[in-house]
Amino acid sequence: MVKTKVLYVNQEVFPYLESGLANVGRYLPQSIQEKGKEVRLFMPKFGGVNERKNQLHEVIRLSGMNLIIDDSDHQLIIKVASIQSARMQVYFIDNEDYFQRKANALDADGNLFEDNDERIMFYARGVLETIKKLSWKPNVIHCVGWFSALLPFYVKRTEYKNNPFFNDSKIVLSLFNDEWQGSLDASFLKKLKMEGGTQKDWKFYKEPTYLNLMKAAIMYSDAIVVAEEGVKPELIEFAVANKKQVIEYASFDEQKVLIDNLYDSLAVIDED
Repeated sequence: MVKTKVLYVNQEVFPYLESGLANVGRYLPQSIQEKGKEVRLFMPKFGGVNERKNQLHEVIRLSGMNLIIDDSDHQLIIKVASIQSARMQVYFIDNEDYFQRKANALDADGNLFEDNDERIMFYARGVLETIKKLSWKPNVIHCVGWFSALLPFYVKRTEYKNNPFFNDSKIVLSLFNDEWQGSLDASFLKKLKMEGGTQKDWKFYKEPTYLNLMKAAIMYSDAIVVAEEGVKPELIEFAVANKKQVIEYASFDEQKVLIDNLYDSLAVIDED
């Protein structure tokens, strides 16, 4: 029997970072793997990740590609570490320009980094290019955390939609109470237009606030999971209005069963 393949595009994973979001990034994939599915986990190699303590090492065969963001080359570096107790590997997307800083997505004052728009573009494309190199076709892509919010756009609205690794992939988006203030760089839309999409897509990114970024991610997703309390009601209402399947907030034990069933209902399995 062919196993369903689930790709997790996480913002954080425990024990590399500690938060409620990181716990979901760690324990949801484990529970799904224990139910017989094949999983792969990714996260950004944020500055808060201790490479020595967590025994990260570079995967040379996957590294070395240059990704062009706003007409500039940025080297893609792939690192990996193992969660021995769960028998899972975590792949880290790294780059000296974007991830070699002590803080993660926000600075010490809680403000967005000016280049966060390029960082999330690089992260999304880095994951997809690595999956291609791994020759691993995900049936479901589950995005966990706002830092992965561009993944649905890339898979559904750019050249990746015609790629045989992703053309049948279904996308699930988990929503958290992780809103930030302000907006991404004013030139974000100009940069994103170079990646693909149409006028209809770009309207979400004209004012790249948290709410607009997440609304766009909802539009390109097949199902939504309300992963914690306090999620903006506006986002849930937007998902319902756009006829997205929504798994409402519940205990983790309840949700992991619902999510596993969701994957089964969504996955397009290639028996070959």
